[in-house]
Amino acid sequence: MRPVTTLELLATPAEVSGVRRALRAYGTDVQLCASELVTNVIQHLGEGVPVTVRVLRDSGGRTRLEVTDPDPRALPVLRAAVADEDESGRGLALVDALASRWGVAQGPDGKTVWCELPARAGEGSGAPGRGPVSVASV
Repeated sequence: MRPVTTLELLATPAEVSGVRRALRAYGTDVQLCASELVTNVIQHLGEGVPVTVRVLRDSGGRTRLEVTDPDPRALPVLRAAVADEDESGRGLALVDALASRWGVAQGPDGKTVWCELPARAGEGSGAPGRGPVSVASV
């Protein structure tokens, strides 16, 4: 995979819409996943946390989205069910539904939550199969 876009930002609600705009060319699934992953940083680590958003593509058109933050301990958790009246808790379920696979790479100075999305129509061969959530050290 080759990097095609890197965004450095401070995680704030205003920046979430900026990330969506910056990633418009990659399609709505990439925009939605990026929005949810950056919003998770805001909700679980707080506003103003430095974040790096990377988009990588392979020759078949598959897209890998990475969101890196400085806290290696605050890991994302896929919730089994969320009540209809709950205002949050669905973000990672959306990422899980849209992505072929996703996971977390931990390092001593942070973590990267990543997801891989299949090629859009006309962008290479078919989608890879779904894989389990994986946690790896960087």
